[in-house]
Amino acid sequence: MEDIKDTYKSIAAMSEGLFKDNGSRFIALAYPVEIEAEIKPIVDSLKKEYHDARHHCFAYRLGLDGARFRASDDGEPSGSAGRQILGQIDSMGLSDILVVVVRYFGGIKLGIPGLIRAYKTSTLDALSSATVVEKIAGADYRVRFGYMAMNDVMKVVKDMSLPQKNQQFGTDCSMDLRVRLAQQKDFCEKISKITDCQWEIIE
Repeated sequence: MEDIKDTYKSIAAMSEGLFKDNGSRFIALAYPVEIEAEIKPIVDSLKKEYHDARHHCFAYRLGLDGARFRASDDGEPSGSAGRQILGQIDSMGLSDILVVVVRYFGGIKLGIPGLIRAYKTSTLDALSSATVVEKIAGADYRVRFGYMAMNDVMKVVKDMSLPQKNQQFGTDCSMDLRVRLAQQKDFCEKISKITDCQWEIIE
């Protein structure tokens, strides 16, 4: 296996945190996510659920390298909310995660330092109670092969300990395999040497 970094940390399930200050409540909700398309429905559902809240600020970071990210202040002073949420995500080295902090205003303004503390602390509370898991970056491959090539294909699967699903064995066989990033070059080389075997990456 090549020496490629293909592991990163995320959270196993949704978790919650809470911070109160001068009557204001900051409810932090952390979610494991994998693609940007998951973000808006979660934020929209929380805006409906907490429709009487003043702000619904959020931040997310996605992927192995964390290159996809966004922070939203949702009407709070610039930099006082979304950036603070993202900062806590980054300080714990997490990705594939969305944190939404719902704020109920208590009637007393907290000022910029107070807001920064509130968004940081509520986010940290949610992340501290989450179960951190290791994720492995990779791709799903669909392998199609003739019956006579089955032994060769299964040897590659076994030798590389590849998770498999959707197996179909008959005259024409196929299966889906999860191949981690560090194994991809080796996998493609081995599978390409098998006669009567084709593969493709599936989304």
